[in-house]
Amino acid sequence: MFTISAFADEISPDPQTQIDVLNACAVRHIEFRSILQTNVLALSDLQITEFKSLIDANGFKLSAIGSPLGKIRIDEPFEPHLQKLHRAIHLCKVFGTPNIRIFSYYPPENFDGDWTNIRPQIMDRMTRKLEIAAKAGVRLVHENEHRIYGEAIDHVVDLMTTLSKWFDQKAFGAVYDAANYVYGAHDPWDGWVRTRDYTVHLHIKDWKHGEPHGSIAGEGQGQIPRSIADAVQRGYTGFATMEPHLLGGGPTGGVTGPDLFRKAVAAFKKILDDAGAKHQ
Repeated sequence: MFTISAFADEISPDPQTQIDVLNACAVRHIEFRSILQTNVLALSDLQITEFKSLIDANGFKLSAIGSPLGKIRIDEPFEPHLQKLHRAIHLCKVFGTPNIRIFSYYPPENFDGDWTNIRPQIMDRMTRKLEIAAKAGVRLVHENEHRIYGEAIDHVVDLMTTLSKWFDQKAFGAVYDAANYVYGAHDPWDGWVRTRDYTVHLHIKDWKHGEPHGSIAGEGQGQIPRSIADAVQRGYTGFATMEPHLLGGGPTGGVTGPDLFRKAVAAFKKILDDAGAKHQ
C-alpha cells in the first residue's frame, strides 16, 4: 500500500492554500518542511499549534518532519545541530509521526573531493543522532541529495550497511529520490536496486539531467515507473511523498505551484494504477 503525501510548501507558503489543493487532489498527508516561508524547525510554538489545529480540523496527518538536519558542513559545530534534532523529535510527538527526514553532511570548505578522511566524522555524527532517535522512539530517514556524503550510490550503501549493523528499520532507513540521482549524474535504477532493501520512504520527483527544474513523474530520466513497478512486486508499504520541483528547486526546497502540483499528483497516481499498486 502506497500512502501519498506531499511537500505542501511546493504548492504555496500559505498553509490554507496547501490544504485546499491537497484536498482537491485527495491527498491527506503532508511532509512538513515549511509554512509561511519558515522552516519547520524554526517555527514558533504558536505557529506549530496553529498549524496542528488546521490539519486536525481538515483530517490531515504528517508522513514526516521534513527537516534539514545534516545539511551543514561536516566541520560546523555539532551541538547546535543536536538541539535541532531534539526539536524535530518534539515535533514528531506533537504531530504523531515517527519519521524525520535527514541528510549526511556537506564537505568542508576547500574540499578536494576525497571523502575518505571525513567519513569517520560523518559516521560518528550519524551514530550519535541515531542513538538519540532510537531512544526517543523515532526514525531517521536519510535522503540521497546533491553534494552531501550520501549523494553517490556507493555512499548511500555505505551508510545503510554500516549503520544498520546497530540500528534497525524502526530507527533508520533510506529515502529513495530518483531525481536526485539523475541530477548528480548517477544511475537512478542502480540506486534503486542497491538501496531498495533499506528503503522505507519514497520521494516522487523526476528530472532530466542538466535541466534547472523537475519533470512530471514518468517524463524525466528517473525511471520512476520501473522502480514503482518493482516496489509493488516487492510489497512496498509506506509513504510516497510528492516533491515535483516543476518550477525550480534548491537546497531549502522547491516550487511547483497549485496547478502543476495537481498535474504531478495525477501523473503519479496513473503510474501507481498502471503498476497495479494499491494507494490512498
